[in-house]
Amino acid sequence: MTGNTHIIGGIAAGLALVQVSNYDSLVVVGASIAGSLLPDICHGGSKIGRTFPFISKIVNTLFGHRSFTHSLLFLFLMAMFMNKYISNESITAGLLTGMVSHYILDMATKKGIKLLFPLDINVRFPITTRTGSKVENVVTAVLTVLCIYLGFETISHSFILK
Repeated sequence: MTGNTHIIGGIAAGLALVQVSNYDSLVVVGASIAGSLLPDICHGGSKIGRTFPFISKIVNTLFGHRSFTHSLLFLFLMAMFMNKYISNESITAGLLTGMVSHYILDMATKKGIKLLFPLDINVRFPITTRTGSKVENVVTAVLTVLCIYLGFETISHSFILK
């Protein structure tokens, strides 16, 4: 999936988390956006890879694309790191939620991801699409509508509680 689809997916996932939690909505959504881009640090052409080219090159050289940074192992290590060094639970929850949204979206591509890294097994959904395809555009549109709905729900919920 493209960076824009991952961002919209991260926003939708963050807003969904806010619906079922007491986390700070703005912090969660911001962290979800960051988390939705983080796994692609292994790809020099990605939004985050272009922002941090040196780190991206190192990670790609060590692991390749859609392997370690797209795995449950990486998710677990990030959770451990965040729990140890970041005291804000909204940031931790949002970042991890964004990462999971990234994994789910990339599992809908033909290549899939190495979710069980270091095992050399690609995990993908039975029905897949190509990155940048018309189907991805439809997914992005649906996620955008979901973001609008969840955004209104979040705003109305905030006003009702205050």
